[in-house]
Amino acid sequence: MDAWTEILQDTGMDPRLDRDVSNCSIARTLEIVGEKWTILILREVWYGSSRFGDFERVLGCPRNLLAARLRMLVEEGILATETYKEPGSRSRPKYVITAKGIDLVPAVMGLLQWGDRYRADPEGPAVLARHRECGARVDVEIRCEQGHPVQAKDIESVPGPAFRMRSPK
Repeated sequence: MDAWTEILQDTGMDPRLDRDVSNCSIARTLEIVGEKWTILILREVWYGSSRFGDFERVLGCPRNLLAARLRMLVEEGILATETYKEPGSRSRPKYVITAKGIDLVPAVMGLLQWGDRYRADPEGPAVLARHRECGARVDVEIRCEQGHPVQAKDIESVPGPAFRMRSPK
């Protein structure tokens, strides 16, 4: 008997449909990075942009929205600011990726990989992700903690330590 069936038998409620979804890591993550401009800012950081003016120029994002997204990414610890000063100018912040931000690379690369496969221009992708050392294409792959490659069909979802059922109405 699997864990879902045990919960169903113990509570009489279907754990897949009657679970408390307010405790969802995906929903919490999307609160931070689930908006178009935020993901595009991260893309530009990985492409080498670091200054407000660079982001504004490349993205065409309204200044107030860009400032709010950059501030949120810094507050969340995904980006950090460092000060730079060009000769004859005042000091300004530049944005650098943190370890927490680097941990988002597989998610954004997954979006890129999907987009290259299903949404690219008829001529092909605009930017290619290559391994710096050997030049081979970079692909996102799911692996279990034992290092085995895992296909989507082989992923099993089970109740975790913070699993909760919704309160009956």
